[in-house]
Formats: sequence, structure tokens, C-alpha cells
Amino acid sequence: MLISEFDYDLPAKLIAQNPLEKRENSRMLIVNRTRKKFEDEQFFNLSKFLRKDDVIVLNNTKVFPARLFGTSETSAKVELFLIREIENQIWETLGRPAKRLKTGRKLLFDENLSAEVLKKTVEGRVFVRFETSGNFNDILDRIGQTPLPPYIKRADGKLDEDRERYQTVFAKNRGAIAAPTAGLHFTPEILEKIKNLGASVAEITLHVGYGTFEPVRVSDLSEHKVMPERCEISEETAETLNKAKAENKRIIAIGTTTTRALESAIDESGKILAGERSANLTITPDYKFKIISGLLTNFHLPQSSLLVLVSTFAGYDLTMQAYRHAVASKYRFYSYGDCMLIV
Repeated sequence: MLISEFDYDLPAKLIAQNPLEKRENSRMLIVNRTRKKFEDEQFFNLSKFLRKDDVIVLNNTKVFPARLFGTSETSAKVELFLIREIENQIWETLGRPAKRLKTGRKLLFDENLSAEVLKKTVEGRVFVRFETSGNFNDILDRIGQTPLPPYIKRADGKLDEDRERYQTVFAKNRGAIAAPTAGLHFTPEILEKIKNLGASVAEITLHVGYGTFEPVRVSDLSEHKVMPERCEISEETAETLNKAKAENKRIIAIGTTTTRALESAIDESGKILAGERSANLTITPDYKFKIISGLLTNFHLPQSSLLVLVSTFAGYDLTMQAYRHAVASKYRFYSYGDCMLIV
């Protein structure tokens, strides 16, 4: 299929710029793959659509403040978006303005944090070496900004009001530059209701990387590759999921990141493997899902790899119908928006 087939019209006013006052008040579109039907609901009613033997799988990655604002040695304002640490204190980043980030240039972010530009690539990546006096993560926590997606507009360098809400309530393991947004709707009370129902809650870690933001750059989806992301599945979670799979219980992934981690961790016998690995699976329309039987996900950008993943799971026609319904019904879209439960 062509990426152009995954387009839809979205009024800009439906792109959520701020979270709701209460996480659980998001709207939720229920999409039934068997009946080819969908219905409007509220997220706080999630447990109504779960079974007592379901396994709900969460991504417990924690977003770190990956945006840094500073000045070059010429006093020009600069910004770095940290993508990943290559080795100790050497990071791959996105930087702007590009003309201010010449190789060898010194950058100052704080009296305790500076950097040197090591090289730039034709793809626009900037590699830097940081120099610190003090703990690097502690400094980031103090001066860094939440790495919001580009469609959420904030004044650069202002008070970081998203630090708490662009983070799931179950976030534990630091390392993501984007939130697993389907998890943003959960509260401790919702999780307790799920457990009281008798369903199991399991956790994996996939550190959401730049691939989440990166656009599909090819027209033919068979040629598309999503960047690898670090993930980890514990022995306990692997055992829970393999037992559920053997007993034909539903495994419901909370988010596309959880889906990618699970579907990337299968051995030749069909079992989920525990351990750390690089999730390098790209899900395109010919993919056959091996683990998940349900998916909670937010609404994704047109012509994005995440929309392709969702439509591969739910079915292309049903997914695009559901998206058109969500637009017509004025659902809130993207990271701070509403969600859909596909069963």
C-alpha cells in the first residue's frame, strides 16, 4: 500500500493543545473488529469493556526533559533536542538554528552544563559532547524542558507546565523523549478498578525515541523502516503473557509502543522472550499480529507509521471509517487527545 492512502482531513482546532483537567475524562471510541462497528464512550468506563481474565500491558517508560535552550559562544540562542546517548556524555541531537551549530562550536546551557558540537549530518542530526560539573540527569531535570511534539505549541523557554501531565502515572524507567500517550488517560483509581475486576496488569519498558516523530519518507510502505527503540521485558511479564497466550486470554496493549515491544519479542516458537533488546519491527499492512488481541491507542497523524500500525490491527476500512467518525464527532486528537479501544 501507499502511505498516501492513510490520509484524512483534520481541522487544526481538533489537535489538543492541553490535557483535560482530569485524565480519565477523555472520550473513548470503541472499535469492534468482529462486528465492524464503533461506539462513543468515556475512558472512565474502560473496565466495562474488559474481561476478568484479560491481561493489560502498560509501557512504564519515563520521559526526561530532553529540550535544552542555551547560547553559542557568539551569544546566539540555540536549542538542542536530545535523541539518544551514543556513549558517555556524547549525544545525538536535533539542533536549531543549524547555521549556529558549526563543528567545534561551544554551547552554554547553564553554569554547570556546556557542550561542544562534534559533527553534523546531512539528515540534520547534531552530535555533541557535554561537559558537566555535577550529575547530568540532575542538571537536565533542573533546566531541561519537556520534549513535546511539534504540533503542541508552547513558548520556548517558559515555565515547563507539562512536566507532570506529559507523563503517565505509572512511569518508572527514565529514558523516553516522548510519552506513551495512550497511557496518559490512566489514573491510580482506574488501574485499581481493572485489578478489582480480576484482570491482570503487566508492565514492559520501551523508551520512545525519535522514530515516534519521524515522518514516513517513502511512498511505498514496503520500503519503510521505523527506527529501533530500546525495550525490556521482565521474566515475570514474559511468564504472565506466555501463560495468557497459551490459555487464549486476551492481551490488550496500552499504546503502539507497547504493541511494538511485544510483537518484537517473539521467538520462533511464538513465545515472548524476556530481556533487553532493540525493538526494530516495522508494522506494515501485510503484518500478522502474534501477541496482542486488543489495543488502546490515541488518534495519530495522517500518513504516519502509527496510523499504519493501528489500521493493520483493526483493518484499513474500519480504521479510516472510525477516524472520519472521530473528526465528525469532534474528538480531541494526538498526544493530549482522546483515545480508541480496539477489540
